[in-house]
Amino acid sequence: MSAEHVLGLVCATGVIPVVVLDDPELARPLGDALKEGGLPVAELTFRTAAAPAALRLLAADPDLIVGAGTVVSADQVDLAHEAGARFIVTPGFSGRVIDRCHKLGMAVIPGVATATEVIAALDYGIDLLKFFPAHASGGVTMLRALQGPFPQVRFIPTGGVSAANMADYLALSSVVAVGGSWMVSPERVRGGEFAAVSRLAREAVQIAAEART
Repeated sequence: MSAEHVLGLVCATGVIPVVVLDDPELARPLGDALKEGGLPVAELTFRTAAAPAALRLLAADPDLIVGAGTVVSADQVDLAHEAGARFIVTPGFSGRVIDRCHKLGMAVIPGVATATEVIAALDYGIDLLKFFPAHASGGVTMLRALQGPFPQVRFIPTGGVSAANMADYLALSSVVAVGGSWMVSPERVRGGEFAAVSRLAREAVQIAAEART
């Protein structure tokens, strides 16, 4: 599967769950809950020691598109690749991370918050970017301002995005999806509240569908 195809699947529902797991045993029931909610994609953040093992379990499901998030080094790209990640998401711009992803043929969504970082990404031939932290960096107002000089760039705002404001972001022509953790909060997952995960995922997919019509 090409990197371009993977990115298309990642953005297809308009919502990317940003997952933090500290117990690999929760990976499979979480994946099942997301699929039940019509959201067969997940960005598993490399914020815990359990992340590589949890990623491996999620990535083993052929019906899920799973990537690694909060990737800040080339070594983490290697770990994610070995665990079966289909894509890489970074919180900020790193040429070394992008170079390693390109070498491995992996899809990568670099994080940016400024026009300077957008230009740096374009220099690498990348026009699908994570806008992070979205709310703290100006939210919809900032993204609207970036549309003028960068009409070719597509954004995935993440950070401070919720069910309450995701439609505002998706109303922008430059926004192809949003990332968020409200439907997969660590507390909810640790508590085994997978029916709630499915319900919130389903609601998010519906909001996204309505916002993009």
